[in-house]
Amino acid sequence: MPPVISIRGVVKSYASGFRALELVNLDIDKGEIFALLGPNGAGKTTLINIVCGIVTASAGTVTADGHDIVRDYRAARSMIGLVPQELSTDAFETVWATVSFSRGLFGRAPNPKFIEGLLRDLSLLDKRNSKIMTLSGGMKRRVMIAKALSHEPQILFLDEPTAGVDVELRRDMWNLVRGLREKGVTIILTTHYIEEAEEMADRIGVINKGTLMLVEDKKELMKKLGKKQLTLHLQTPLRHIPAELQSWALELKAGGNDLVYTVDGADSVDISALLKLLSELSIVIKDLQTHQSSLEDIFVNLVTERT
Repeated sequence: MPPVISIRGVVKSYASGFRALELVNLDIDKGEIFALLGPNGAGKTTLINIVCGIVTASAGTVTADGHDIVRDYRAARSMIGLVPQELSTDAFETVWATVSFSRGLFGRAPNPKFIEGLLRDLSLLDKRNSKIMTLSGGMKRRVMIAKALSHEPQILFLDEPTAGVDVELRRDMWNLVRGLREKGVTIILTTHYIEEAEEMADRIGVINKGTLMLVEDKKELMKKLGKKQLTLHLQTPLRHIPAELQSWALELKAGGNDLVYTVDGADSVDISALLKLLSELSIVIKDLQTHQSSLEDIFVNLVTERT
């Protein structure tokens, strides 16, 4: 099956000479949740805005469900819904009017039943006759999501959708995302809440300084770049690691009170064999801890190492 979004050789340069994107190539499959991670200014929003037709690329091509975003703009854009970072709604319109109008902009026939269900899913139905200006920040964010979904797009971009919103909206948002994915909608999100990407995404892309550093299946990324660490708290501190333990690549920490064993995420930790050897050497353990890298650990290490 061809990718629903295909980005080939995309570059974005400005008149000042600043290059916001450096030769980005990326395919996104239909029905997946793709998380694009990167620090502020990395190029996430620029890339999204190019795909959505808001920013013009300096070079390269982008297709959405086979439609070139420049040559066949109308068909490509009708496939896409965008929830931008900024809240931009008509303050004097009602919730119902602004969502219905957004649907009409894409040439979709009126469908009050669909709009009603959408507002209900976003806990906005009781606010349908309220003017946007009277809503809280969280409610305005819900309206932005409703507008993006009003024309029933098959591709949904979420640019920092839960930044600065309450826990309730974040929970509702991710329940909605799961439901959309089950219906075959492709979702591309940027987020600062890396735990959300860790929970929701099928694949992860990391971008920094305009360069797409890697694209990887989330589970494979965690396996390849993650670390597993076993920390053994000793009853009596050691001055040095015994020769019998040299093959284990252990580290002494906390003034000799801790033995730390670290392996790559893809490797297994044979704790029983290590504990047996320590017992044979009369090294008494009073406690132990295990830790496995989170996606946030991997992301921070990647960005730090390649800066």
